[in-house]
Amino acid sequence: MRPNQPTTVGPDHLDTLVPVLDLIRAGSVRTRPELIAHTGLGRAVVTQRVAQLISLGLVEEGPLAQSTGGRAPRELRFRAEAGRILVAELGATSVNVAITDLSGALLDRRDEEIDIASGPEACLSRVEALFDELAADGVGDSHLWGIGLGVPGPVEFATGRPIAPPIMPGWDNYPVRDRFSERFQVPVWVDNEVNVMALGELRAGLAVGERDFVYVKIGTGIGAGVISGGKLHRGAQGCAGDIGHVAVVEDDRVICRCGNTGCLEALAGGGAIGRQGDLAAREGRSGYLAGVLERRGAVRASDVAEAARHGDRVSFELLSSAGRLIGEVLAGFVNFFNPSLVLLGGGVTASGDLLLATIRESVYRRSLPLATRDLRMSRSPLDDRAGMMGASFMVTDELFARDGLTEWISTGSPARQAPSAAAAVRRDSA
Repeated sequence: MRPNQPTTVGPDHLDTLVPVLDLIRAGSVRTRPELIAHTGLGRAVVTQRVAQLISLGLVEEGPLAQSTGGRAPRELRFRAEAGRILVAELGATSVNVAITDLSGALLDRRDEEIDIASGPEACLSRVEALFDELAADGVGDSHLWGIGLGVPGPVEFATGRPIAPPIMPGWDNYPVRDRFSERFQVPVWVDNEVNVMALGELRAGLAVGERDFVYVKIGTGIGAGVISGGKLHRGAQGCAGDIGHVAVVEDDRVICRCGNTGCLEALAGGGAIGRQGDLAAREGRSGYLAGVLERRGAVRASDVAEAARHGDRVSFELLSSAGRLIGEVLAGFVNFFNPSLVLLGGGVTASGDLLLATIRESVYRRSLPLATRDLRMSRSPLDDRAGMMGASFMVTDELFARDGLTEWISTGSPARQAPSAAAAVRRDSA
């Protein structure tokens, strides 16, 4: 059969097709004998499933592999070029948009400044325009198979709707998934931006092979993506890891955008650092920041970081204070969850070693010795690519899961389709 042809696969066949595809897609195996050894499936079953994957255009045979006795087997390769995924990671002040293949590789990207507080219509209209540009240049002979988006707030994963996001006025219960499904006629998934960043690190970054780790984004806000047992942990309603709204002080004057007081984000997030730096400039406590204020009219967290690198004492103290607070909250999380790795990302972490060192010192000082005995802490190696790659992995994980395949395998491709609500609910509750 020609690639991407419809095929009939019964429910029992899907149970064996998915693990075969997962192993080939991950590059864990290269031949049919290796599939038999890894899955425990019989030779005939593996042969049938590989033939079905070839007919779908997801797998192809390559050159002969090295023989281990007898006839040399053919190598198998996942055809990442069979489809394209459009992805976007929206932050509080910027958006990163890309087109990827089915392996998460970034083929082309666009980066722009946005204001998430301008509302969904303004922000998503711009994302749609950027998607149109990328699709026109990058889809070619392949097909658009899906869309993945990360947004800076809690998301009900089953519906793709932000729920009461503190820094996203006007976005509460907005049908992000429905909007893009109708616009592009492909399956769409939406999640918190920190969750997709964690997925990106799990599949393509420093966390490859880790079972339990935490990705912490320190930007305008502060959030954490939690990987438990090798899988993303979203929680019952999709808001696991929202550490930015943990109370760290009892002070009614420290008002957070979530409406509560004393939150970590209100004292140590990028917005808070910028405001504190701005105040220091206006009060004459920092000559360096006063110069920034005079030139630009405002001080941002990145300016405080730059000032600290130039030896500005006030900026050094602001970053150290933020690092201590973040480290103390993370110490409680480390004691509770006991991860093997903590990765730090986001714009504020670009401030250099000072913030990371302060966070690390607080975590090790406030955590139990056993919890930190083998703990590693590092800045994210993927940097701003983590969210876009993770959004792509989110889409392909859903497309190639059992329920996802059920939705489209009979037509040969998920292109020009939108996922059913029932499938989304099944996947979220699995």
